[in-house]
Amino acid sequence: MSDQPPVRVTLIGKPGCHLCDVARAVVAEVTAQLGVGFAELSILDDPDLRARYAEQIPVTLVDGQQHDFWRVSPERLRAALSAGEQG
Repeated sequence: MSDQPPVRVTLIGKPGCHLCDVARAVVAEVTAQLGVGFAELSILDDPDLRARYAEQIPVTLVDGQQHDFWRVSPERLRAALSAGEQG
């Protein structure tokens, strides 16, 4: 049995992106508070992600669905994660 919480949030960005750094801090705080995991992907490592999201980074996905881009609202992220638990 894994001691890591299940990944429900994916942060898509790239190194050296200031907004990505800010988004990472918000995502890390909210997911830690709620006991869920998050993963991070770089558009530099994946041509499909780059083609899809290059103008929107950072992008957050919740349960595989696009949630936010450019800025992450902790309140909206908490609400989305809580709604997903009930659904």
